[in-house]
Amino acid sequence: MDAIRTSALVKSYERGKVLALNNLDLAVPEGSVFGFLGPNGAGKTTAIKILTGLVEPTSGEAWVAGEPVGNASARLRSQIGYLSQEPRFYPWMTGRELLVFAGRLFGTGAGTAGRRADELLEMSGLARAARRRVGGYSGGMVQRLGIAQAIVSAPRILFLDEPCASLDPLGRRDVLEFIARLHGRTTVLMSTHILEDVERVCDTVGIIDRGRMVATAETGELGRRFAAPVVELEFETAGAAAAFASAWAEFGGATGPSAAVEGETVQLRALDLAQARASAVRLVAAKDLPLARLETRSASLEDVFVRLVGGAS
Repeated sequence: MDAIRTSALVKSYERGKVLALNNLDLAVPEGSVFGFLGPNGAGKTTAIKILTGLVEPTSGEAWVAGEPVGNASARLRSQIGYLSQEPRFYPWMTGRELLVFAGRLFGTGAGTAGRRADELLEMSGLARAARRRVGGYSGGMVQRLGIAQAIVSAPRILFLDEPCASLDPLGRRDVLEFIARLHGRTTVLMSTHILEDVERVCDTVGIIDRGRMVATAETGELGRRFAAPVVELEFETAGAAAAFASAWAEFGGATGPSAAVEGETVQLRALDLAQARASAVRLVAAKDLPLARLETRSASLEDVFVRLVGGAS
């Protein structure tokens, strides 16, 4: 069952001159941590705002938790949590006060709201900072507090808009660990342009480009479906990689994989990995080139992203 689904979703601005979403078809499996991946300006935030009822689509349909989004019903709102890209909280409140306040907004009694706040502070790693004012929190702490307040009502679906975009490495690590702990508790849709974050916590990925979904698959399946495996060669001396690439173009480039050169490293992408590797070894030996390293690997998420999105800005 899909927790989130859209059909031919369109959003345009300036009387149709700017197309933010272009017939977006999206399906997010129930219980998944879904990486909504795309370059800046691809339409990720627009899609999330539509799915959470903050913006109306120009055309198309969307369903969240089985509810049509267009009616923005109270029942739908009760089943979703949302964290914007740059959350803002009352700086004079403590972390615990903020979570209790959020719980009370959902009609929870004071005692239950307090117990839920303590549970979420522990889960988010903020228990020791529970009585510190939010104004003194670091960026990563604010994001974890934001996720905690977004799930204070135990929603079926959680929307996170670029939760790690402005964080330092330690802050990103803490936030991603918190998101990983949500797996199996709620469906999470996390928009991001950071490939590493998706690989670390998401079990399913959808890649969006220019408002249109270009690929959706389980994270480990994307490379097998959308990008060829790689033979990578690193040479010891300057100019050897360029010499290999030139020889490769004559030797087998017309019928085999092309050679991409970066510094003294060459990458060959081929559907037949064994054949490409064997041909590369024969060419290195024939040209007596100083090879330092040869590796074969499956395509990475970065390989898939570059292939599908290309030079999108």
